[in-house]
Amino acid sequence: ALAKNGQRVLLIDENPCHNSICTNLGLQARFDLLHVINKDKKLNQVLLQGPENITILSAMRGIHTLNKLNSHEQNWLIKSFSELTETVDIVLIDTAMSGATHVLPLSLASEQVIIVISGSAASLTGAYALIKILSQEYAKQHFLILVNKVNSETESFAIYQNLYKVARQYLSVTLEFIGYIQSDEKLRSATQLCKSVVDAFPDSPAAMCFRQLSHDIFRSSCPDKYNGGIDNFMQRLIRTSHLSMANFTV
Repeated sequence: ALAKNGQRVLLIDENPCHNSICTNLGLQARFDLLHVINKDKKLNQVLLQGPENITILSAMRGIHTLNKLNSHEQNWLIKSFSELTETVDIVLIDTAMSGATHVLPLSLASEQVIIVISGSAASLTGAYALIKILSQEYAKQHFLILVNKVNSETESFAIYQNLYKVARQYLSVTLEFIGYIQSDEKLRSATQLCKSVVDAFPDSPAAMCFRQLSHDIFRSSCPDKYNGGIDNFMQRLIRTSHLSMANFTV
């Protein structure tokens, strides 16, 4: 939806192969960020082109090696990404939350963090735990909340309010309602077709929600606004990768 609005999008995917963006779009990621870090491939050889010229970077393996790079390797990687600064308007990061995958460095390096929740107790409990650790241990104070799998905006806002009230009572954070995605079988159908729901079923309720989100994201608060391009993002990512993960459990 962002790309259809004219934004040049880089999507960094931290998910394992079976649940990756590339798999869901029917693309094959032969190489990933680790190949770049090991200097087996150049960055432009690793990037994939998705629909609407979205650029996709598979990054799960590479993220885990960032804290092992020496200063020369760090500078080389940052320089590699600096070449993208003039061709990318927005970076979207799909972080993984299961198994041994560490979501933390990517979240801390980002300007904005979107927490996706549903109305289930497990979802709300997990979201609260994530917000708590990011705020109390790593000083993230502002979170955008996207409510998924609901039937209406009224229902989504009620779910958001439940999380907001608990967070306001016990945590020193700011939560901001950014929108909702309506329950829609067309989402499942689009995934089975290896397409985005915005492309496959543009008139579906879910597609309309995503288009609205692509507009609203630019009107949301961004207290952690950083200067510079993707090279600055990579510099932050390398630095945050050195933070201890010992207490990061959700």
